[in-house]
Formats: sequence, C-alpha cells, structure tokens
Amino acid sequence: MKMARAPRPRRRTRPRPSFAQRWRGNFLTGLVVVAPMALTIWLIWTVITFIDAKVVPLVPGMYNPATYLGNDVPGFGVIIFLLFTAVIGYLTKGLVGRSVLRWGENLVERMPVVGGIYNGIKQIAETILSQSGNSFKQACLIEYPRKGIWAVAFVSTETKGEVMERLPDEALISVFLPTTPNPTSGFLLFVPRKEMVVLDMDVEDAAKLIISAGLVTPPTAAEKAAGVRVANRRGEPARRMA
Repeated sequence: MKMARAPRPRRRTRPRPSFAQRWRGNFLTGLVVVAPMALTIWLIWTVITFIDAKVVPLVPGMYNPATYLGNDVPGFGVIIFLLFTAVIGYLTKGLVGRSVLRWGENLVERMPVVGGIYNGIKQIAETILSQSGNSFKQACLIEYPRKGIWAVAFVSTETKGEVMERLPDEALISVFLPTTPNPTSGFLLFVPRKEMVVLDMDVEDAAKLIISAGLVTPPTAAEKAAGVRVANRRGEPARRMA
C-alpha cells in the first residue's frame, strides 16, 4: 500500500517590481555614483576659478597666454601660484630668507589683533602640513557626553604642558571629537588613556563613518582580510570583493 505524499508547499514568488520602482532604484544607484564625482569636479573647478581670478590679474600682459590666444587659460593662475609658493619656500630656506621672514614675523606679532590671528593660523598650518607630526593617525572611542554613550574621536597627542600639570597624575591623551556631518568642527578633550578604546580602523574610514552619520560602516580588520566591502546604507550584508 503506497503512502500518500504530502503536498509540496508552494513557493511564494516575489511580485515583480513595477517600472516606477525599478526607475527609482536605478536613479538612486546612479545618484550615489554621480553625486560624489560631480561635487568633486565642482569643488576643484571652484578652487581653480577662484585662484585664477585672484592671481591672473597680477601677471603682466606679456607673460599672460591670454594676450596671445585671445582667451583665458583655465589653471594658469594655479600654476603661477604653485611656482610662486615653491620659490618663496626655496628662498626662506636660506640664511637671508630666514632673516627676512623672522623680521616680518616679529613685525606682525607686535600688531594688536593681527598678531594673534597670524600665530593661530601659523600653528594650525604647521600642525596640518607637518610631515613628521603624529596628529590624527588613530581613531578611538570615548564616552561622551556621558558614561554609557560612546563617540568616535581622533587621537591627537599625549597631553603635555600646564594642562597635564593641573590635572590629576595619570596618563592623559588629547583627542579631537568631530561633529556630524562636518568633521572640521568639534571639541578638544583630554581623556585618561585607560578610558579610551583605540580602534583598528584608519582615520579615513572613521571620517566616513562620522560624515555619513553611521550609514557607511567600515569593515573590520578580519573582514578586510577576507576581502569584504563596506556595508551598504540599507543595512544589507557586506559583499565580497571580486
């Protein structure tokens, strides 16, 4: 006697997306590709146009290609600016250049408001452009604004000077806590080393996490070793690299 087979459960077929849904998905996918590229090109073009507008009028007509071509040459002002800056850097390396620079800085520092602004901008530029600096080479987690709530920050340096002398005798780290979505503004905090969690992700991945407000999650070190891409914004599983 044959036993009756149990009926097979019917597989539910997902309804095919409509034309409007497919068009919306394609548009959003294209926007993710086009928007960063367009913004990058726009920013570069804006900088080039700004520098050209300020530098080209200072160039004598006989040295300006527009005099002979009849049209402005985009980027000519940028080239002049780069050459001028390189020449100034070369001259200031010599004894005479350093003496003139020191005399000019002493003159500026004696001015009431201008001196403070100049020194502040100079320190920021030296910190950012210094090739031997250790600034912002690590990302970390700190409890902010209260215990139990964690925020991503950048490790700056070990705390020194009067701040270290005034605070309790323990190892303190100077960290920069950026804001979302603009990481160029934030807070300088002095955090005990034992209360800070150093992350394996690099500064670029941490900046992406902050700018995207957590929508772009960098892969872990193990996932990178396995060739896993950054998880997408919809929370879907991260895909492996080809």
